[in-house]
Amino acid sequence: MKILVCGGAGFIGSNFVHYILESFPHYEVVNFDKLTYAGNLDNLKDIEQNLAYSSRYTFIKGDICDYALLAEVVEKYKIDHIINFAAETHIDRSIFGDCSEFVMTNTFGVLQLLNICRHYKINKFVNVSTDEVYGTLDFDSVERFTEKTPICPNMPYAAAKAGGDMLCNSYFVTHKVPVVVTHCSNNYGSFQYPEKLIPSSVFRLLKNKPVLIHGNGKNIRDWIHVRDHCRALYLMLEKGVPGEVYNVGADNEHSNLEIVKMILRLMNMPETMIEFVEDRPGNDLRYAIDASKLIGMGWKPIYNREQFEVGMTETINWYLTHRDWVENLWGKHEEAYKINHTPTVVKKQEDHKKKILEEEAI
Repeated sequence: MKILVCGGAGFIGSNFVHYILESFPHYEVVNFDKLTYAGNLDNLKDIEQNLAYSSRYTFIKGDICDYALLAEVVEKYKIDHIINFAAETHIDRSIFGDCSEFVMTNTFGVLQLLNICRHYKINKFVNVSTDEVYGTLDFDSVERFTEKTPICPNMPYAAAKAGGDMLCNSYFVTHKVPVVVTHCSNNYGSFQYPEKLIPSSVFRLLKNKPVLIHGNGKNIRDWIHVRDHCRALYLMLEKGVPGEVYNVGADNEHSNLEIVKMILRLMNMPETMIEFVEDRPGNDLRYAIDASKLIGMGWKPIYNREQFEVGMTETINWYLTHRDWVENLWGKHEEAYKINHTPTVVKKQEDHKKKILEEEAI
């Protein structure tokens, strides 16, 4: 199998590259990544330095919106399978920016990959998407997202991802492009960019800084270890039925506050390190995945609900033992934190202005 991994320098993509090269000694991987702020070639240093892997690994810097370069790469390396992780993914950036990059990469970029698959008769294309395209669930509901749940995104990021997903469906129906779409819940594990909750919390605690939680911290997410996700994605490349959608999740719901309290406990830090801040606009209440369809194909998570603390301990230990990797990203983390907590900054500015005006009135 010769796999084009789009977005293979990011968190999930780089873990997938590791998984494929470490597990299948005859497979070849071409990593095609634009290297935006979240792309990090340090995630793949050990691959490049190990001859057993590097002889089957190639990196190409490129944008999935660039059809000509994609075509050149597919022809040169005789690609027969494509998996797409390339995406603008951070919700806050989609809220506080103009969202143009999200639409270009998450929708138009997927269109270019579909056109490549159609022209070059690719055996299988897996488009990696998110459970956020389904919208939100109520706190007190027992409902979970299934593959039949209507697409109803609330965030600009999720809407752009939904656009790519719907193009996948249309290209299968119209052109019989062998595409599979996956909707996965929140991932955790090594190499995660620090704008996300778990690495962000660990990074800040390493600097003895408080962990900031949006709103009251009761928003619920369904957590899966990134390596379990990678195993599911490989199954999709091998056995996923073209035209089908598959949910990927570990039935592991926790509130953001529960996650942060677990991190504090595992790092022997007091809960006084928690600071609550203004919630972001439109913050979805709850995500929960029904992965019965995938489980019926023989997949199941190694880090299930009972093993979640084991996975979290290993993840935290990875960051603690890879301090150089952490330090290299600290500056980017600070930038991300400013974006993530823009509502709080703006509110403080507004409160300060109001206070000044009140003082002047007196």
